[in-house]
Amino acid sequence: MMDALKKLLETQAPPLPSGIEYGQAWEDADILIAALDVQEDDRVLSICSGGDSVLALLGAGARRVIAIDPNPAQIACLALRVAAYKELEYTEMLEMFGSNPSWRRRALYVRCRDQLEPEWRGYWDARPEVLDLGLGDCGRFEAGFRTFRRWYRWLFFRRTMLRTMLCGGPRSQRLAFYHQHWDTWRWRLFCRLLFSRRVMERLGLEGAEEEAVRAEVGERLIGRLRYAITELDPIENPYLCWILAGRHAVAQPWALREENFQKIRRRLNRLEWHVISLEDYLDQEADNDGPPIDKFNLSDIFDRMPEDDAGDLIELAVNRSRPGSRLAYWNFLKRRHRPDRMDYKLRPLPHLSQALHEQDKVFFYRDFVVEEVIHP
Repeated sequence: MMDALKKLLETQAPPLPSGIEYGQAWEDADILIAALDVQEDDRVLSICSGGDSVLALLGAGARRVIAIDPNPAQIACLALRVAAYKELEYTEMLEMFGSNPSWRRRALYVRCRDQLEPEWRGYWDARPEVLDLGLGDCGRFEAGFRTFRRWYRWLFFRRTMLRTMLCGGPRSQRLAFYHQHWDTWRWRLFCRLLFSRRVMERLGLEGAEEEAVRAEVGERLIGRLRYAITELDPIENPYLCWILAGRHAVAQPWALREENFQKIRRRLNRLEWHVISLEDYLDQEADNDGPPIDKFNLSDIFDRMPEDDAGDLIELAVNRSRPGSRLAYWNFLKRRHRPDRMDYKLRPLPHLSQALHEQDKVFFYRDFVVEEVIHP
């Protein structure tokens, strides 16, 4: 059985030729907005990723939101989202994203097409098969989840059982479900194989070359999944629902909630985007003597960097800020925080960070870091 299961896990359809790493932003925008305390005069810099966090920060009321990403495919995702907010009605946008089933995503794209600049129009015109998946499911990261769903459903859960779990309920009921139906020897065997190097790379989790690191990640993710099922209510968790079911159900991420749709639509003229790395953008701003950045959403970009490089980039961000500015970022494989030399410039907010991490519906991160600038 072990050899057969390993073969199943390592089986995956060829990746789509889109260059998209993330079809959606795997960041809980609720805790991000709370961490950054977005104000109406704020100039906010955000890593683009799938674009959802960018739009959430825009909807939260920032005066200006600057989205950056060195991968043009991620900016293409944001550009199409912006076109959808301009052109589509709310329920149509959910179809385009993939939250709701749809057979007409190409037709919805045609309606959005004229809202795109030629560069992004050409990108999406050449990739109709990506549109068929829905924007939220078109990245390499989401392809990993499709592989995961394919095999854990076959091995462990009937659809009725999965539906019961995602409906939530009292904590005692969720605990009983977890211990009775989920935390089994087959699940733990599955996890040991899942966190082999080859499978983790196929799931888009590069950086776990050492066996000890993979083992630690595996045990931590088992614990965080237990937390998401038993301590957080699954019915209120759109990210868990997507991982396990492949779409949203009752709950939506911040940018896809109906009450936030018009907020975002009205503020789209406050948004700009650039295909550029964070380091190059900050250097460019310094050369041009641009205004300071008030808030930074840095996603998990430091996780893949050597510690010294991450510290240098944090320092560069602080130098483009002002007192009271905030940085927020996630750690997954490694712990990254401000270097000691930044003690007099940047102070951690550990109580806020921990409280928000405990609420984080994107449960798989190691920690969530919020830091405030004292002196740029």
